[in-house]
Amino acid sequence: MFKAILIEKQDGEQRVGLQTLEESQLPEGDVTVRVECSTLNYKDALAISGKGPVVRQFPMVPGIDLAGTVEASTSNEFKPGDSVLLNGWGVGEGHWGGLAEKARLESRWLIPLPTAFTARQAMAIGTAGYTAMLAVMALEHNGVQPDQGDVLVTGANGGVGSYSIALLSRLGYRVIAATGRPEEEAYLRGLGAQEIIDRGELSEPGRPLAKERWIGAIDSVGSHTLANVLASTRYGGTVAACGLAQGMDLPSSVAPFILRGVTLAGIDSVMKPRPERLEAWRRLGELLDPEQLDAITQTIGLEEAIAKAEELLAGRVRGRVVVSMV
Repeated sequence: MFKAILIEKQDGEQRVGLQTLEESQLPEGDVTVRVECSTLNYKDALAISGKGPVVRQFPMVPGIDLAGTVEASTSNEFKPGDSVLLNGWGVGEGHWGGLAEKARLESRWLIPLPTAFTARQAMAIGTAGYTAMLAVMALEHNGVQPDQGDVLVTGANGGVGSYSIALLSRLGYRVIAATGRPEEEAYLRGLGAQEIIDRGELSEPGRPLAKERWIGAIDSVGSHTLANVLASTRYGGTVAACGLAQGMDLPSSVAPFILRGVTLAGIDSVMKPRPERLEAWRRLGELLDPEQLDAITQTIGLEEAIAKAEELLAGRVRGRVVVSMV
C-alpha cells in the first residue's frame, strides 16, 4: 500500500485527491522506485487543477520529477538500493508520476542521482533547474559570452527564472530580471540579478523591432513577452524559449531574425537524450551552491500539494516547491 495523488475523470468531470493505492495498481515498467521526494511544477499544477490539457489518460498520478531509491528492478542498469532521478519523459502526463510514495518506471527514463546532491536537493533543482541549465547551454552553444552584454531572464520569480539567474550570475553574466513582483527585488538580487525591470515593459503588444538591449535571454513566458524580448535582442544574440506562462502564441515578425540575425533556440527538457541530461546535471553539480538551494525552495508534504497547486497557478509561489514523502 502507498499514498498518491490520483487524478480521475468521470462523465467529463475531473476529480483529484490523496488516495491509498495497492502496488498492483502501478503501471508497467522494469524499475520500481520508493520515492523520497518529488516536486510541484507549473505543469503539475495544471494537471491537478484541470486548467490545462496536460493529462493524456486517466486515472493519472501527476508529478514530472522524482528522486528516490530502487526497490525492485529487472533492468541491467539499476539494482535495488540505487539512488535515481527522473525528469520528464511524459511521466505525470501519460504514465504515473512522482507525486506518490512509489513509482514504476522504464529504466531508460532514469539517471543515477548525481553525487553532488541529496534527493531533496536534486528535487529542489528538478525540471526547473535542469531546464535552466539546458537554456544556459544553448546560449553558450550559440556563442553568447559574458563580455558581450546583458542577458535577460523573464518569469524571474519562477523556478526556471530563479535558477537561470543563479546559473548565469555564477558564470559571470550580467543578468536583468523581469518580474511582476517588485517586492521580490531583494530575493532576485540575492540570486545574482543586477538589474530589475517590470514585466509590464514586455507583456503588451510591441513593435517588430525595438531598441537593442540584451545579447541573450531565457524566456519562460511566451506570447507578447517573447515577441518583445526578440525585438530588443542585440545583433547576433540568442533567445532560449522554454515556457508559455503568458501563452503559446508568438505575435512577432521575422524582423529580429533577418535584420539582426537573432537566434530563437527552443528548449525541450522532456525528451532530451540521456547524454545531454547527464551533462546538464554534471554542470549543475559544478555551478550550484547547495546552500543557495534553500533560498529558492520550500518543502511541503504530499497532503499539501493539491492546495499548493492553486497557489502556484495564481502566481503566489516563489522559486521551487519540493514534495517530501518522508
